[in-house]
Amino acid sequence: MELIDGRGLALKLKEDLRKKTDKFAEAGRRRPHLAAILVGNDPASESYVRNKVRSCEQAGFESTLIRRPSEVSESELLGLIDELNSNSEIDGYIVQLPLPMHIDEQKVLLAIKPSKDVDGFHPMNFGKMALGMDSFLPATPYGILLMLEYYNIPTEGKEVVVIGRSNIVGTPMSILLSRKQKVGNATVTLVHSRTQNLANHIKNSDIVIAAIGIPEFVKPDMVKKGAVIIDVGINRVEDASKKRGYRLVGDVDFEGLTSKVSFMTPVPGGVGPMTVLGLLMNTMKAYEM
Repeated sequence: MELIDGRGLALKLKEDLRKKTDKFAEAGRRRPHLAAILVGNDPASESYVRNKVRSCEQAGFESTLIRRPSEVSESELLGLIDELNSNSEIDGYIVQLPLPMHIDEQKVLLAIKPSKDVDGFHPMNFGKMALGMDSFLPATPYGILLMLEYYNIPTEGKEVVVIGRSNIVGTPMSILLSRKQKVGNATVTLVHSRTQNLANHIKNSDIVIAAIGIPEFVKPDMVKKGAVIIDVGINRVEDASKKRGYRLVGDVDFEGLTSKVSFMTPVPGGVGPMTVLGLLMNTMKAYEM
């Protein structure tokens, strides 16, 4: 089995971005600028945003982190989004999810200017993606496409199963891999918690993309020999032997699958770093636009 090193690939691509942004600076131009809005102090969101800020530094981007307490009103948050939409010094921004219950996430996402929607969640960008038009791609699927391309994993004519139908990963991933493009032209099956004979769908697939959010859900007997595994999941499992009291695992049984598959992403260090890289690539695209 060959390990798909998302962390190493993300570092390499950030170095490429750094060379590009340094040239902008040498020519007297400003650097690309990514902003993030963080509401409250959710630990997972805090960690994710810290990774984004650090990645911006590595890529030579400017970054701005805007914090608001969990009690912030919806109208105040929408006012902040309006300010970012009008700020010509900021190329793209994200609103870190989840948001507090009293804020309508859909209303917030719709308020983001599509040309600054570097998360690729706005219906205008999502719709353009579905039609095969130029758009910002959702960051995680974008990162997965980059991994498949870098490791020369063929997708044309292959059977792909995507486990999970979220608007952030599963649904856009299924659309992208079925499109007529270099990393695409696959026959894609989207399965979920209501799918009957789910294991049979997985076993018939050349590429398995697991984004179901269940620890080690995909077992060795569910996967055919030589398959490619992209594990999007990141789950905390109690482990008294660890200092933190838990360990991180994906949606597939990594240890059980190592002797059966041809390529596989680890957790952590696989898809996660490439998600942030996808965000940076979208920010560069917004800057160049």
